[in-house]
Amino acid sequence: MTSRSALNFSTGIEDVRRRVTARMMRGVFRAGSVGGARLPRTGIHRVLICRSVHTLGDSLTLTPLLAELAEVYPGAEVDIVSRCPTADVLFEAFPNVRNVLRIPRHAAGHLLATARTLHAMRRAHYDLVIDPDPQSQSGRLLALSARARFSLGYVGPKKSGTLTHGVAIPAELHHKAMTPVYLLRSATGEDPAARPYPQPSLVLTDAELACGRGTLGRLAPVADDPPGGCRPRIGIFANATRNKLLAGDWWQAFIEALRAEVPRGRIVEILPAFGKSMLEDHFPCFYSSDVRKMAAVIANMDAFVSADCGVMHLAWATGTPTVGLFNVTNPVEWGPFGPRMGALPLDEATPAEIAQRTVARLALPRA
Repeated sequence: MTSRSALNFSTGIEDVRRRVTARMMRGVFRAGSVGGARLPRTGIHRVLICRSVHTLGDSLTLTPLLAELAEVYPGAEVDIVSRCPTADVLFEAFPNVRNVLRIPRHAAGHLLATARTLHAMRRAHYDLVIDPDPQSQSGRLLALSARARFSLGYVGPKKSGTLTHGVAIPAELHHKAMTPVYLLRSATGEDPAARPYPQPSLVLTDAELACGRGTLGRLAPVADDPPGGCRPRIGIFANATRNKLLAGDWWQAFIEALRAEVPRGRIVEILPAFGKSMLEDHFPCFYSSDVRKMAAVIANMDAFVSADCGVMHLAWATGTPTVGLFNVTNPVEWGPFGPRMGALPLDEATPAEIAQRTVARLALPRA
C-alpha cells in the first residue's frame, strides 16, 4: 500500500467512525435544546473540556478557550480529554491546566487504555464539563459520560444528548478557534463580539524563547545584517497532507517571486516530521521532533509562510506574523486571524501573485 492510499484509507476509516458514532448517538440520546439559564460566574472551580481530536492544528484551536476560562474563572483548574499525541506538551504551560487525559487515537484497538482514561475522568467530580465543538459527537458522548454539576455545549442537527446549558450554533461565526470562546461567552450572558477573540497560544517560556533565538541565530546570523537595517528572517513550511500539499515547482516559483519582492529577506525552512527538505536543501533548515522547540525557533522569526497544516497553526500560536496558503479547506474556518496574520486562498492565482499578497499581508519591506 502506498503512502497516499494509506492516508486515503485512514481518512475513510475516520469518516465511517464519525457516521457510526453520530447514528448511535441519535438512536440513544434525544436532541438537546437551547437553554435560557445563564452559566454562573461563581462556584465553578473544576472544569473538564472534552475535545476528541488527534491533530496538531485542531488541538491548538482549543487554546483560546483555555485563555478565556482563565479570564472568566481565574481560580479554576482545567482538565482536558484529547486524542492528540502531543496534547501534553501543547497545554502544559497554561497555568490553569491540571491534567491532560489521553484517549488513544484508535480507541477500539486500545480498549484497556481507553477504559483507564474514562475511569479517571468519571472518578473526578467537576463543576463544569464543556463540549466545545459544534459538530463532534465523540466530544458530546464524553461530556455526557462525565460527572459534573453543569454541562455546556452546542445544540444543532449534528449534536445529540441534552446538557444543562445548550447554545445555538452561530450562523455567521465558523472559525474553529472562535466557536469554543463564543460558546462560553454566550452561556455566561456576555456579548461574544464585545471583546476580541484570543488567538491560539503555546505560552512559550522565556527559556524556550532564548533557546530558539540562539538556534535561529546560528541558522541566520544577525551579524550578517547590514548596518542601519535588518534582513527579515522568513520561515517556510512546504509540507502538508493529501491534496493540501503544493507541488515543488509551485514552491520554487513562489520563493523566486518572494525573494524578488523582499531581496533582503533570509529564508529558513522548517522541516516536516520525516526530516527531509521539501525545497531541495536550498536554504538553512531546522528540524526537531519537539513541537515546542520548533515553535520557539519560529517565534523568533520575522514572518512565516506555510501550507494549510498543523505547523501553520503552530506558527500562528507563537505570535509570529503568519500567512497560510489554502487550496482545499475553508480559510474562514481555519485561517490565522489577528494583526499581520492571514489566510490566502490560492484559487487561480499564480505563485507570483500569491507572493505579492503574502508580502503585503506580512508587511515585509519590499525591494
